[in-house]
Amino acid sequence: MSENPKIDFKHFLKNFPEIELPITLGEESHHAFSQNNDPLPAAMIDQFLVPLEEDPVDELTEFIACFSFPSTKKFHAIVYWKASLLNYQYKLVTFDLQGKLIAQKVIAGTFAHDDVITQSVATIKDDWAIYIVTGQAMANTMVAADPTTSKAKLWAIGTEGKIVMI
Repeated sequence: MSENPKIDFKHFLKNFPEIELPITLGEESHHAFSQNNDPLPAAMIDQFLVPLEEDPVDELTEFIACFSFPSTKKFHAIVYWKASLLNYQYKLVTFDLQGKLIAQKVIAGTFAHDDVITQSVATIKDDWAIYIVTGQAMANTMVAADPTTSKAKLWAIGTEGKIVMI
């Protein structure tokens, strides 16, 4: 049985169109990306995304290529959406020019744990600052997250591709 041939990193990146910033990633944003971007081939997911995942990836896990950051010169920055059971994430990943991982961070999404639903929304500014607001609500109620208990964090991508908290 022969192994699948290696896919060129630049070919993988073509699935992540550059977009104009700022952009906000919320609960439904992935729908626009899935309509506008071609589905990622399974071989690309296996080669480039599965190795980034801490949790096991099964046949029900879905990946959607979202976008890449404009004007990066020393690195590549992409965002993809991953859906698994009760866990939906927008992931920011930076690579050096040869395709070696620099950093990765979940920047938005929704996940359920026990009776609590946690939701995060991210706004990425044109200076690569990433504002993340996170709130929680009880799963068994129809009440939205209490904005007075929401938490906000500010992250940024440095000129070398590292993702740092500000």
